[in-house]
Amino acid sequence: MQRLNGNPLVSSSGGSMAAVARELDHLRVMTKVARLYHVHGMRQTEIAKSLGISQARVSRLLSAAEAAGIVRTVVVVPDGLNADLEEQLERTYGLLEAHVVDAATADESQLTDDLGHAVASIIEVLPLDDAVIGFTSWSRSLRAMAAELRSGPRSAATSVVEMLGGVGPPALQQEATVATQRLARVAGAEPRFLRVPGVVSSPGVREAILAGDSNARAALTELDHMDIALVGVGHCGIVPPLEAGDNFFSEAQFARAMELGAVGQVNLRFIDAQGSPVRSELDELVIGVTLEQLQRAPRRIGVAGGPSKYEAIHAALRGGWVNVLVTDTATAEHLLARPDASVA
Repeated sequence: MQRLNGNPLVSSSGGSMAAVARELDHLRVMTKVARLYHVHGMRQTEIAKSLGISQARVSRLLSAAEAAGIVRTVVVVPDGLNADLEEQLERTYGLLEAHVVDAATADESQLTDDLGHAVASIIEVLPLDDAVIGFTSWSRSLRAMAAELRSGPRSAATSVVEMLGGVGPPALQQEATVATQRLARVAGAEPRFLRVPGVVSSPGVREAILAGDSNARAALTELDHMDIALVGVGHCGIVPPLEAGDNFFSEAQFARAMELGAVGQVNLRFIDAQGSPVRSELDELVIGVTLEQLQRAPRRIGVAGGPSKYEAIHAALRGGWVNVLVTDTATAEHLLARPDASVA
Protein backbone atom coordinates (compact mmCIF):
# COMPACT_ATOMS: atom_id res chain seq x y z
CA MET A 1 0.00 0.00 0.00
CA GLN A 2 1.39 3.37 -1.01
CA ARG A 3 0.88 6.19 1.51
CA LEU A 4 0.80 9.99 1.33
CA ASN A 5 1.72 11.72 4.62
CA GLY A 6 0.65 8.57 6.39
CA ASN A 7 -2.65 8.29 4.53
CA PRO A 8 -3.29 5.25 2.31
CA LEU A 9 -3.55 6.07 -1.37
CA VAL A 10 -3.66 3.05 -3.59
CA SER A 11 -2.44 -0.52 -3.71
CA SER A 12 0.99 -0.76 -5.28
CA SER A 13 -0.10 -3.94 -7.03
CA GLY A 14 -3.57 -3.01 -8.23
CA GLY A 15 -3.44 0.78 -8.30
CA SER A 16 -2.72 3.05 -11.22
CA MET A 17 -1.10 6.41 -11.85
CA ALA A 18 -4.55 7.74 -12.77
CA ALA A 19 -5.93 6.68 -9.38
CA VAL A 20 -3.00 8.31 -7.60
CA ALA A 21 -3.50 11.51 -9.63
CA ARG A 22 -7.22 11.55 -8.78
CA GLU A 23 -6.47 11.09 -5.08
CA LEU A 24 -3.92 13.93 -5.19
CA ASP A 25 -6.48 16.16 -6.90
CA HIS A 26 -9.06 15.40 -4.18
CA LEU A 27 -6.51 16.04 -1.44
CA ARG A 28 -5.55 19.33 -3.09
CA VAL A 29 -9.16 20.56 -3.03
CA MET A 30 -9.55 19.48 0.62
CA THR A 31 -6.33 21.27 1.53
CA LYS A 32 -7.31 24.50 -0.24
CA VAL A 33 -10.64 24.61 1.60
CA ALA A 34 -8.97 23.76 4.92
CA ARG A 35 -6.38 26.53 4.54
CA LEU A 36 -9.00 29.13 3.66
CA TYR A 37 -11.10 28.13 6.69
CA HIS A 38 -8.47 27.42 9.37
CA VAL A 39 -5.54 29.60 8.28
CA HIS A 40 -7.21 32.56 6.57
CA GLY A 41 -10.31 32.61 8.78
CA MET A 42 -12.82 32.67 5.93
CA ARG A 43 -16.42 31.63 6.60
CA GLN A 44 -17.81 28.62 4.77
CA THR A 45 -20.15 30.85 2.76
CA GLU A 46 -17.19 32.99 1.67
CA ILE A 47 -15.21 29.91 0.65
CA ALA A 48 -18.15 28.56 -1.32
CA LYS A 49 -18.51 31.83 -3.21
CA SER A 50 -14.76 32.13 -3.84
CA LEU A 51 -14.37 28.60 -5.21
CA GLY A 52 -17.72 28.40 -6.98
CA ILE A 53 -18.97 25.40 -5.00
CA SER A 54 -21.88 24.89 -2.61
CA GLN A 55 -21.60 25.52 1.12
CA ALA A 56 -22.60 21.91 1.72
CA ARG A 57 -19.64 20.81 -0.39
CA VAL A 58 -17.33 23.06 1.65
CA SER A 59 -18.61 21.49 4.86
CA ARG A 60 -18.04 17.97 3.51
CA LEU A 61 -14.52 18.85 2.37
CA LEU A 62 -13.67 20.25 5.82
CA SER A 63 -14.93 17.07 7.46
CA ALA A 64 -12.96 14.97 4.99
CA ALA A 65 -9.82 17.04 5.69
CA GLU A 66 -10.14 16.30 9.40
CA ALA A 67 -10.72 12.60 8.76
CA ALA A 68 -7.65 12.48 6.50
CA GLY A 69 -5.47 14.09 9.17
CA ILE A 70 -4.83 17.20 7.09
CA VAL A 71 -6.35 19.43 9.77
CA ARG A 72 -4.79 19.16 13.22
CA THR A 73 -3.73 22.23 15.15
CA VAL A 74 -2.41 23.56 11.82
CA VAL A 75 -3.15 22.70 8.21
CA VAL A 76 -0.70 20.05 6.98
CA VAL A 77 -0.19 20.17 3.21
CA PRO A 78 0.29 16.62 1.86
CA ASP A 79 3.34 15.93 -0.29
CA GLY A 80 2.70 16.48 -3.98
CA LEU A 81 0.37 19.43 -3.44
CA ASN A 82 1.17 23.07 -4.07
CA ALA A 83 -1.07 25.24 -1.94
CA ASP A 84 1.52 28.01 -1.51
CA LEU A 85 2.13 28.27 -5.26
CA GLU A 86 -1.61 28.33 -5.90
CA GLU A 87 -2.19 31.14 -3.41
CA GLN A 88 0.70 33.17 -4.83
CA LEU A 89 -0.68 32.82 -8.36
CA GLU A 90 -4.14 33.87 -7.17
CA ARG A 91 -2.77 36.98 -5.46
CA THR A 92 -0.35 37.95 -8.22
CA TYR A 93 -2.69 37.55 -11.17
CA GLY A 94 -6.02 38.24 -9.47
CA LEU A 95 -7.35 34.74 -10.15
CA LEU A 96 -10.49 33.21 -8.70
CA GLU A 97 -8.55 29.96 -8.37
CA ALA A 98 -5.23 28.38 -9.29
CA HIS A 99 -4.62 24.64 -9.33
CA VAL A 100 -1.01 23.50 -9.64
CA VAL A 101 -0.11 19.87 -10.28
CA ASP A 102 3.17 18.01 -10.22
CA ALA A 103 3.89 16.79 -13.75
CA ALA A 104 4.90 13.17 -14.07
CA THR A 105 7.55 14.01 -16.69
CA ALA A 106 8.99 17.01 -18.52
CA ASP A 107 7.34 15.78 -21.73
CA GLU A 108 4.76 18.39 -22.75
CA SER A 109 2.59 15.79 -24.47
CA GLN A 110 2.33 13.87 -21.19
CA LEU A 111 1.71 17.10 -19.29
CA THR A 112 -1.50 17.72 -21.22
CA ASP A 113 -2.93 14.47 -19.86
CA ASP A 114 -1.84 15.30 -16.29
CA LEU A 115 -3.59 18.66 -16.52
CA GLY A 116 -6.69 17.03 -17.99
CA HIS A 117 -6.92 14.69 -15.02
CA ALA A 118 -6.63 17.66 -12.63
CA VAL A 119 -9.34 19.77 -14.27
CA ALA A 120 -11.72 16.78 -14.22
CA SER A 121 -11.71 16.90 -10.41
CA ILE A 122 -12.50 20.62 -10.52
CA ILE A 123 -15.44 20.21 -12.89
CA GLU A 124 -16.82 17.38 -10.77
CA VAL A 125 -17.29 19.69 -7.74
CA LEU A 126 -18.53 22.80 -9.56
CA PRO A 127 -22.25 23.56 -9.23
CA LEU A 128 -23.58 23.30 -12.78
CA ASP A 129 -27.27 24.01 -12.27
CA ASP A 130 -28.64 25.55 -15.47
CA ALA A 131 -25.11 26.49 -16.59
CA VAL A 132 -24.10 27.07 -20.19
CA ILE A 133 -20.61 25.53 -20.54
CA GLY A 134 -18.32 26.57 -23.37
CA PHE A 135 -15.97 23.73 -24.31
CA THR A 136 -12.77 23.75 -26.38
CA SER A 137 -13.17 20.24 -27.73
CA TRP A 138 -9.99 20.28 -29.85
CA SER A 139 -7.76 20.85 -26.77
CA ARG A 140 -5.94 17.64 -25.86
CA SER A 141 -5.99 18.50 -22.13
CA LEU A 142 -9.73 19.11 -22.21
CA ARG A 143 -10.38 15.94 -24.17
CA ALA A 144 -8.40 14.09 -21.47
CA MET A 145 -10.58 15.82 -18.88
CA ALA A 146 -13.75 14.61 -20.55
CA ALA A 147 -12.43 11.05 -20.62
CA GLU A 148 -11.70 11.21 -16.87
CA LEU A 149 -15.11 12.50 -15.78
CA ARG A 150 -17.14 10.02 -13.77
CA SER A 151 -20.84 9.56 -14.43
CA GLY A 152 -23.31 9.82 -11.58
CA PRO A 153 -25.99 12.00 -10.00
CA ARG A 154 -25.10 15.68 -10.21
CA SER A 155 -26.68 19.04 -10.88
CA ALA A 156 -27.81 19.46 -14.46
CA ALA A 157 -26.31 22.05 -16.78
CA THR A 158 -28.28 23.52 -19.66
CA SER A 159 -25.85 22.93 -22.50
CA VAL A 160 -22.26 22.20 -23.47
CA VAL A 161 -21.37 24.40 -26.47
CA GLU A 162 -18.31 23.87 -28.64
CA MET A 163 -16.30 27.11 -28.76
CA LEU A 164 -14.59 26.53 -32.11
CA GLY A 165 -15.47 24.79 -35.32
CA GLY A 166 -13.63 21.68 -36.47
CA VAL A 167 -9.85 21.83 -36.81
CA GLY A 168 -7.31 19.18 -37.73
CA PRO A 169 -7.81 15.86 -39.50
CA PRO A 170 -11.07 13.85 -39.36
CA ALA A 171 -9.80 11.57 -36.59
CA LEU A 172 -9.21 14.55 -34.30
CA GLN A 173 -12.63 15.98 -35.10
CA GLN A 174 -14.20 12.64 -34.17
CA GLU A 175 -12.35 12.66 -30.83
CA ALA A 176 -13.59 16.20 -30.25
CA THR A 177 -17.18 15.14 -30.89
CA VAL A 178 -16.89 12.23 -28.46
CA ALA A 179 -15.42 14.53 -25.78
CA THR A 180 -18.28 17.01 -26.17
CA GLN A 181 -20.83 14.22 -25.95
CA ARG A 182 -19.23 12.79 -22.81
CA LEU A 183 -18.99 16.13 -21.00
CA ALA A 184 -22.61 16.88 -21.88
CA ARG A 185 -23.76 13.47 -20.68
CA VAL A 186 -21.96 13.74 -17.32
CA ALA A 187 -23.19 17.32 -16.87
CA GLY A 188 -26.76 16.32 -17.71
CA ALA A 189 -26.73 18.87 -20.53
CA GLU A 190 -27.54 19.11 -24.20
CA PRO A 191 -24.48 19.07 -26.50
CA ARG A 192 -24.28 21.94 -28.98
CA PHE A 193 -21.92 21.04 -31.79
CA LEU A 194 -20.19 23.51 -34.08
CA ARG A 195 -19.82 21.23 -37.08
CA VAL A 196 -18.29 23.78 -39.42
CA PRO A 197 -14.62 24.52 -40.22
CA GLY A 198 -12.79 26.32 -37.43
CA VAL A 199 -10.87 28.43 -39.93
CA VAL A 200 -12.01 29.31 -43.45
CA SER A 201 -10.32 30.84 -46.48
CA SER A 202 -12.19 34.15 -46.62
CA PRO A 203 -14.85 36.22 -44.83
CA GLY A 204 -17.20 35.49 -47.71
CA VAL A 205 -16.89 31.75 -47.16
CA ARG A 206 -17.57 32.26 -43.45
CA GLU A 207 -20.72 34.23 -44.20
CA ALA A 208 -21.94 31.64 -46.69
CA ILE A 209 -21.39 28.74 -44.26
CA LEU A 210 -23.24 30.45 -41.43
CA ALA A 211 -26.04 31.59 -43.70
CA GLY A 212 -26.75 27.98 -44.57
CA ASP A 213 -26.27 26.39 -41.12
CA SER A 214 -28.87 27.36 -38.51
CA ASN A 215 -27.34 24.99 -35.92
CA ALA A 216 -23.96 26.76 -36.16
CA ARG A 217 -25.64 30.16 -35.84
CA ALA A 218 -27.53 28.98 -32.76
CA ALA A 219 -24.36 27.60 -31.16
CA LEU A 220 -22.47 30.84 -31.72
CA THR A 221 -25.35 32.85 -30.26
CA GLU A 222 -25.47 30.61 -27.18
CA LEU A 223 -21.83 31.50 -26.49
CA ASP A 224 -23.16 34.94 -25.50
CA HIS A 225 -24.56 33.32 -22.37
CA MET A 226 -21.71 31.14 -21.09
CA ASP A 227 -21.41 30.67 -17.33
CA ILE A 228 -18.27 28.52 -17.53
CA ALA A 229 -15.73 28.57 -20.37
CA LEU A 230 -13.15 25.80 -20.71
CA VAL A 231 -10.53 27.74 -22.63
CA GLY A 232 -7.81 26.71 -25.05
CA VAL A 233 -4.54 28.66 -24.66
CA GLY A 234 -1.71 28.15 -27.16
CA HIS A 235 1.31 29.64 -28.85
CA CYS A 236 1.41 30.91 -32.42
CA GLY A 237 2.24 27.69 -34.20
CA ILE A 238 0.98 24.33 -35.39
CA VAL A 239 1.20 21.35 -33.04
CA PRO A 240 0.43 17.85 -34.38
CA PRO A 241 -2.09 16.37 -34.94
CA LEU A 242 -3.26 19.83 -36.05
CA GLU A 243 -2.30 20.59 -39.63
CA ALA A 244 -2.11 23.69 -41.77
CA GLY A 245 -4.89 23.39 -44.26
CA ASP A 246 -8.48 24.13 -45.09
CA ASN A 247 -9.70 24.31 -41.46
CA PHE A 248 -6.66 25.75 -39.63
CA PHE A 249 -4.23 28.63 -39.94
CA SER A 250 -1.10 28.22 -42.06
CA GLU A 251 2.45 28.93 -40.90
CA ALA A 252 2.32 32.14 -42.95
CA GLN A 253 -0.83 33.27 -41.15
CA PHE A 254 0.70 32.56 -37.74
CA ALA A 255 3.77 34.52 -38.85
CA ARG A 256 1.48 37.40 -39.84
CA ALA A 257 -0.07 37.40 -36.35
CA MET A 258 3.39 37.47 -34.74
CA GLU A 259 4.43 40.37 -36.97
CA LEU A 260 1.48 42.26 -35.52
CA GLY A 261 2.69 41.51 -31.98
CA ALA A 262 0.92 38.27 -31.06
CA VAL A 263 2.64 36.01 -28.50
CA GLY A 264 -0.21 33.54 -28.18
CA GLN A 265 -3.82 32.79 -28.88
CA VAL A 266 -6.97 32.03 -26.91
CA ASN A 267 -9.24 29.81 -28.97
CA LEU A 268 -7.45 31.14 -32.10
CA ARG A 269 -7.98 34.78 -31.10
CA PHE A 270 -4.54 36.36 -30.98
CA ILE A 271 -3.24 38.40 -28.02
CA ASP A 272 -0.03 40.35 -27.39
CA ALA A 273 2.35 40.23 -24.41
CA GLN A 274 0.07 42.52 -22.37
CA GLY A 275 -2.93 40.33 -23.11
CA SER A 276 -4.49 42.88 -25.45
CA PRO A 277 -6.29 41.61 -28.58
CA VAL A 278 -4.29 41.64 -31.81
CA ARG A 279 -6.93 42.61 -34.33
CA SER A 280 -6.39 41.66 -37.97
CA GLU A 281 -8.03 40.18 -41.02
CA LEU A 282 -7.42 36.76 -39.47
CA ASP A 283 -10.29 37.32 -37.01
CA GLU A 284 -12.76 37.20 -39.89
CA LEU A 285 -11.59 33.70 -40.84
CA VAL A 286 -12.41 32.03 -37.49
CA ILE A 287 -15.77 30.42 -36.76
CA GLY A 288 -15.87 30.30 -32.99
CA VAL A 289 -16.09 32.24 -29.75
CA THR A 290 -14.99 35.88 -29.79
CA LEU A 291 -12.91 37.47 -27.06
CA GLU A 292 -15.89 39.64 -26.17
CA GLN A 293 -18.07 36.58 -25.64
CA LEU A 294 -15.34 34.89 -23.63
CA GLN A 295 -14.86 37.81 -21.27
CA ARG A 296 -18.55 37.83 -20.38
CA ALA A 297 -18.28 34.30 -18.91
CA PRO A 298 -17.97 34.57 -15.09
CA ARG A 299 -15.65 31.56 -14.82
CA ARG A 300 -12.97 31.18 -17.52
CA ILE A 301 -10.88 28.08 -16.90
CA GLY A 302 -7.54 27.88 -18.70
CA VAL A 303 -5.77 24.53 -18.75
CA ALA A 304 -2.21 24.86 -20.04
CA GLY A 305 1.45 24.41 -19.15
CA GLY A 306 4.93 23.78 -20.48
CA PRO A 307 7.72 26.04 -21.80
CA SER A 308 6.24 26.38 -25.29
CA LYS A 309 3.15 28.06 -23.77
CA TYR A 310 4.78 30.27 -21.11
CA GLU A 311 4.33 33.51 -23.07
CA ALA A 312 0.78 32.67 -24.14
CA ILE A 313 -0.33 31.72 -20.61
CA HIS A 314 1.20 34.86 -19.14
CA ALA A 315 -0.55 37.00 -21.76
CA ALA A 316 -3.89 35.25 -21.16
CA LEU A 317 -3.59 35.95 -17.42
CA ARG A 318 -2.58 39.60 -17.89
CA GLY A 319 -5.46 40.19 -20.27
CA GLY A 320 -7.96 38.54 -17.93
CA TRP A 321 -9.03 36.00 -20.54
CA VAL A 322 -8.49 33.30 -17.93
CA ASN A 323 -9.49 33.70 -14.27
CA VAL A 324 -9.05 30.08 -13.18
CA LEU A 325 -5.73 28.45 -14.09
CA VAL A 326 -4.84 24.77 -14.06
CA THR A 327 -1.10 24.32 -14.68
CA ASP A 328 2.06 22.52 -13.54
CA THR A 329 4.65 23.50 -10.94
CA ALA A 330 7.34 24.55 -13.45
CA THR A 331 4.93 26.84 -15.28
CA ALA A 332 3.64 28.28 -12.00
CA GLU A 333 7.17 29.04 -10.82
CA HIS A 334 7.99 30.67 -14.16
CA LEU A 335 4.87 32.86 -14.01
CA LEU A 336 5.71 34.01 -10.48
CA ALA A 337 9.39 34.67 -11.25
CA ARG A 338 8.69 37.00 -14.18
CA PRO A 339 9.58 40.66 -13.58
CA ASP A 340 6.21 41.60 -15.09
CA ALA A 341 4.23 39.13 -12.96
CA SER A 342 0.99 40.97 -12.31
CA VAL A 343 -2.37 41.80 -13.81
CA ALA A 344 -1.90 44.41 -16.53
